[in-house]
Amino acid sequence: MLSTRFDHALSYASMIHRIQVRKGSGVPYISHLLGVASITLEFGGNEDQAIAALLHDAAEDQGGEVRLHDIRITFGEAVEKIVRDCSDSMGGKKPTNAADRKAEWRLRKEEYMSTLPNKPESSLLVSLADKTHNAEAIVADLRRSGPTVWERFTGEQDGTVWYYQELLKFFSEKMPEHASRLDRAASEMTAL
Repeated sequence: MLSTRFDHALSYASMIHRIQVRKGSGVPYISHLLGVASITLEFGGNEDQAIAALLHDAAEDQGGEVRLHDIRITFGEAVEKIVRDCSDSMGGKKPTNAADRKAEWRLRKEEYMSTLPNKPESSLLVSLADKTHNAEAIVADLRRSGPTVWERFTGEQDGTVWYYQELLKFFSEKMPEHASRLDRAASEMTAL
């Protein structure tokens, strides 16, 4: 069962992501965090993993190392470790032109994927839940809006499809019992 720690994490996540929306859709960002927490729990995750699922983008989007320090103090070392493991950057300065953004995006994704084999299963479960929810959201947006959806993504269509196919290869091997949902979404994304 989930305790009041989860309630506190939900409130914390809502507070720090309050003005953030999903890329191109205007949907409040908390919907993604709730979706990732839900998938994490459905995959058998524990309370620390569910809390980390709510906070998995906190360092990337809302404060970097300072935010991670606060998460460690507020929710514990295990949660902070999972959030750190799920982050492919800590926010920093973004390139200003499209070519540099695309190259930086590809490098970040390649570096993130290269670290996956060394991460503990507790972190991988949350990462898989995150990637699954993202892939399902992309598919839903493609069904609703068509190929213009790809304009939202730095990696565009080719890069985004490549990324999810590479993630699928890793998770299918490492966590096959949970990868089927990502497989369905990645396959449909590729077909659309």
